[in-house]
Amino acid sequence: MYTQCPECLSVFSLDARTFAQAHGHLVCGHCGAGFDSVATLTDQLPPEPFVELPVNEPAMEPPCVDLVVYRPQPDPPAVVQAEPSANATASDEDFSHLVFAPRFARESGGHKHTRSRPRRQPRRPRESSGERSWPWLIACVVLSMTLLAQLGWAERDPIIRNPQVGGWLRGACAALGCRLPLISAPAKLHLVASNVQAHPSVTGALMISASVRNDAAFTQPYPVLTITLIDARGKRVAMRRLQPTEYLDDETILRQGLAPGANAVLLLEVEDPGDKAVAFEFGFE
Repeated sequence: MYTQCPECLSVFSLDARTFAQAHGHLVCGHCGAGFDSVATLTDQLPPEPFVELPVNEPAMEPPCVDLVVYRPQPDPPAVVQAEPSANATASDEDFSHLVFAPRFARESGGHKHTRSRPRRQPRRPRESSGERSWPWLIACVVLSMTLLAQLGWAERDPIIRNPQVGGWLRGACAALGCRLPLISAPAKLHLVASNVQAHPSVTGALMISASVRNDAAFTQPYPVLTITLIDARGKRVAMRRLQPTEYLDDETILRQGLAPGANAVLLLEVEDPGDKAVAFEFGFE
């Protein structure tokens, strides 16, 4: 805590013990003036430079503190039992204030009136632990199946490529009438034959035909075809990537994909590079 002398404006560091001993009234060690340290008492100093600390305005009512750190427990009241006096005799005991009543009060007709007992309500049968837990079991099973379905969809490509699991899934879909998504596997595509010739109807163009076979055990979409032009020195002159929609116009064939073991003939029309290119390379992505 910090406080300031109002005469010389000296700021002093103050601890709780000194504040308690002084009851808020201090003597400045610089100018010797006495002052009330509560007026400018603060926990933190304002940023420098500063001249005077702000004065704490007195509250209209005393503040109420409610953050209890420790509260001692009161001692239990002592029970003092009066010891019987040795001089007390039987004649001093007075029982005139005691009132005795019969156990059963008699009615005017002479019949006994018995005390009525409340009827017990039938207890409701308690639910067994199995009856309480089956909704949670169903919820856990549903959540587990949902999680497995999400994991299967996220890892669908390697699952369908797997020979055993993919074959079982394809058999199940064939029985249920569903269809697995097409998974691309360019490494399973094999270029059977290719041919380059002058375009029969367009001047300055070439007609490229390529026969592709799908060696995978599953149907996969038509690949992205890359054509690289190579000159006589073996250097690449140019390269072009063709999307399936650029060399196939039939939407039905594109949706069906390339079946396992099936061959597809791709026809491409490119501009004749002239004497710059003497060879072509094909790639699949």
